[in-house]
Amino acid sequence: MTENTIEIENVSLYKRLCGFKDKNIRTIEELFKVKIIPRGNTLIIDSSKENTEKALKLIHLMGDYLHINNMDYEFNDLDLKYLAKTIAGGKTVDANEIKKLKINFPESNKTILPKTINQANYLSTIQNKALTFAIGPAGTGKTYLAVAAALHFFTSRKVEKIVLTRPAVEAGESLGFLPGDLIQKINPYLRPLYDALFDLLPYEKIQKLIEAGSIEIAPLAYMRGRTLNHAFIILDEGQNTTVSQMKMFLTRLGNNSRIVVSGDITQIDLDKPKDSGLLHARRVLHSIDEIGFIEFTREDICRHPLVDKIVEAYDNHSKSEKK
Repeated sequence: MTENTIEIENVSLYKRLCGFKDKNIRTIEELFKVKIIPRGNTLIIDSSKENTEKALKLIHLMGDYLHINNMDYEFNDLDLKYLAKTIAGGKTVDANEIKKLKINFPESNKTILPKTINQANYLSTIQNKALTFAIGPAGTGKTYLAVAAALHFFTSRKVEKIVLTRPAVEAGESLGFLPGDLIQKINPYLRPLYDALFDLLPYEKIQKLIEAGSIEIAPLAYMRGRTLNHAFIILDEGQNTTVSQMKMFLTRLGNNSRIVVSGDITQIDLDKPKDSGLLHARRVLHSIDEIGFIEFTREDICRHPLVDKIVEAYDNHSKSEKK
């Protein structure tokens, strides 16, 4: 057994590290199988050398995160789980590098920070490359972070317009039986994009931007024949495009624009999944330096912990069927 002591001079920081009624301490104990004794402004960690070192790294990283966040920021179990997974995987998290990727939305009092290494790479790639592909399972922040980056580019006046689109592929539902015109029928498919927008900025602000044409949300078919200059364009559910649709979309890229394509290749709703435009693009474009590919895994899932277990169960079932 190895015992280590860490002293935190800032009383406020110490309390935030420990959490309400030492909740964070109990979570760290469970994650790394250590015993932590809070005493005054000191934490005494007792466990095996390896587990103690991991717990110390996590506590130091938590302190760095608290320094770069607002004073009212508090860790929840999910936050600690992501950071602990990263440390347990032997990866290094540089809080100063994370700080550079911080996105603030004062109107909604929202602060967006990447919670995993892949999320940090994702935001960094979006900043530095004109075209970014994000591939991975549900709950990894692909759409949400892309929308956050788009709003940041727009409010910073780096682009003049945001365009959000998805392919109109029916995942067991029938568009033909839904009431209204095409836009009204397609709106349910675009709902995740609306949800992200309304979570980051006040509803009234987003509505005004949509009415002014500064934010455009439309089916993929509406992109044909256009050249989008000075725009931030997001294609969500990219796995449900055909090869020709993906090529059409990617060639809409205009001057001073950004494109982000996100998708989950385990949830292809096409009749012939092998014909997915996202799969094809990954094969054809992977060697172009100016294009970024971020591959998310289950380790990046940022929703309820149950989502991770659901994804794992489906993955295991799929593997067993292929045997």
